[in-house]
Amino acid sequence: MSDLAATADSGDAAVQRFYPTGFMRLPARQAMPLSLLLSALLALLVWQVPLLHLTAATLEGLVIAATILWIIFGALVLLKVLLLSGAMEMIKQGFARLSADKRVQLLIIGWLFVGFLEGAAGFGTPAAIVAPLLVALGFSPLSAVVLALVADSAAVSFGAVGTPVLVGLAQGVPGISASELQQTALLAISIDIFVASFLPLLMVLLYSRYFSTQANWRYGLAATPFALFAGFAFTLPAWLVTWLLGPEFPSVLGALLGLALTATAASRGWLVPKPVTADNSLPAAENTPENTAHSSQIPIWQAWLPYALVATLLVLTRVPELPFRAMLQGLNWQWQQILGSELSVTVAPLYLPGTVFLLTALLALWLFKAKFSMLQQALTQSSKMLLPSCIALGAAVPMVRIFLHSDVNSAGLPAMPLALAELAAAHLADYWLGFAAIVGALGSFIAGSATFSNLMFGSFQQQMALQAELPQSLVLALQMLGANAGNMICVVNVVAAASVVNLHGREGEIIRYTLWPMLFYCSGAALVAYWFFS
Repeated sequence: MSDLAATADSGDAAVQRFYPTGFMRLPARQAMPLSLLLSALLALLVWQVPLLHLTAATLEGLVIAATILWIIFGALVLLKVLLLSGAMEMIKQGFARLSADKRVQLLIIGWLFVGFLEGAAGFGTPAAIVAPLLVALGFSPLSAVVLALVADSAAVSFGAVGTPVLVGLAQGVPGISASELQQTALLAISIDIFVASFLPLLMVLLYSRYFSTQANWRYGLAATPFALFAGFAFTLPAWLVTWLLGPEFPSVLGALLGLALTATAASRGWLVPKPVTADNSLPAAENTPENTAHSSQIPIWQAWLPYALVATLLVLTRVPELPFRAMLQGLNWQWQQILGSELSVTVAPLYLPGTVFLLTALLALWLFKAKFSMLQQALTQSSKMLLPSCIALGAAVPMVRIFLHSDVNSAGLPAMPLALAELAAAHLADYWLGFAAIVGALGSFIAGSATFSNLMFGSFQQQMALQAELPQSLVLALQMLGANAGNMICVVNVVAAASVVNLHGREGEIIRYTLWPMLFYCSGAALVAYWFFS
């Protein structure tokens, strides 16, 4: 995979001509330590955050960074086991039989499988699993990461079994009732029917113009019927589930039904674009004798079984009504009152998705009757790939925690993200429907989580709704959708997704691709809210 990561993608030259040469060029391993230093100085000198509190926030960030690295490591080990055993090659062959068209494969795996994983687990899991799968199917590493990040957006509203609503808004908005939460969630998915349903088409267009050998928009537009079908196959069932059952399962059930519908349509040739000449972006690095040696011994159902196990275990351990979630979260390590501050951090190792990935990798080795040396090889290769991410995440997450905890200061200032939002509000209150989603995206970009964005800006958005005399549920729905969009450009997510395909040092390049889909999502949500729901 490293050879492929070093190869320029087919559309890179065009994009580099379009963007300014100095914009977001620094790799994360250089940019993040610099950003951490600047944030710390700003917190000390301007916000006047006590040094002890600043140090505690940094240590909390390092612990959280370690949990993210554990998720990446687990995803890498699972990927290596599938590659070395030949299971990934069988998956690729199975997709070729279903449809050899990369545009169709992108919509089934890059859009709907991402949506299911987001609904089941969230917290960086979808891109870590799907990006390497797309690479195995013949997508270049850059395209796989970009498209997986764009896809991991609409489903975030109800990610991790509804956490952004049930935790983010429920705890971030003072006095919000269960009926208001339900109304907000229903408004968000209603807007998504008009906006997120078109994200699959946008993904296909991005792929066709910048990453396929066709390198033109017409190639993507030819897939419009199937792309729109895939979009509505998720958003309409998700709306129905939200209306009937609430915010826990819209992404899980909507994506599952969408997967069934699109896979059936692809297998029968319904709405699929007409075949053209080969549209592979770049040859996959996995097609080597070393990685395909065992492929003939593995049936297609066995090759897919590890992914089915991952999905099943994630759902079983995330549903609140089942006992597994409380059991796994109960086995935790806590660091209370770090350095005597009010900050604390808790880690439940068995509950982390990385543990699920590693357990599945071990089960896959047993299932494939692989030798122990394959596990050693997978662990060694994964460890080497993980090292460059340690610097980027080890600086990015502490920087985020300093931002979030800067409310403890001697200058009488709000926390840095709230200060930015209040600065915008002072000038934009009369146009708040147009900017509410941008604030949500800012929260995800900074915090690395839609749930944290809703927690951080929920009460602020509530106050802005009152000040601008707008419906509270509508403004909070835009906060949710903006938080979804921010997932596309969040540095933590970008670094994690790039790590699993060995694409270190190109994080700024990835964000240059995902910035425009993020702006499309936010502006589209604002326009739909203004035209149809205000």
